[in-house]
Amino acid sequence: MKLSHIEHIGIAVKSLDTAIPYFEKVLGLKCYAVEEVKDQKVKTAFFKIGETKIELLESTDPEGAVGKFIENRGEGVHHIAFAVEDGVQNSLNELETKGIRLIDKAPRNGAEGLKIAFLHPKSTFGVLTELCEDPSKSK
Repeated sequence: MKLSHIEHIGIAVKSLDTAIPYFEKVLGLKCYAVEEVKDQKVKTAFFKIGETKIELLESTDPEGAVGKFIENRGEGVHHIAFAVEDGVQNSLNELETKGIRLIDKAPRNGAEGLKIAFLHPKSTFGVLTELCEDPSKSK
């Protein structure tokens, strides 16, 4: 598996309307996209800083993963996402042979048109880890 960079850091928030002004007015970042990912039951807002993005995640359903996360842990860092150069499926296959527990056995569609998959935090020192692949940049 070849990682190229931290693609984004996901932060669970109760409200995008409340959180976006902090990132814009206090930190000076610009929200460049807001998108709903229906199958993940979230609305997302993206900011870019250098090559890395910050993804704010607002639950659209309390029974969704982000809704449950906020209920159990409150707002805060939800996951870290790495860009993979050799494809998400290839990376998943390799990680599974190394004993890493997978949440997703196959890539799925994520925000911004990326192919994504998650690794279970019990195998990654408590950090929910996402792998991302931009199909337009695939080899």
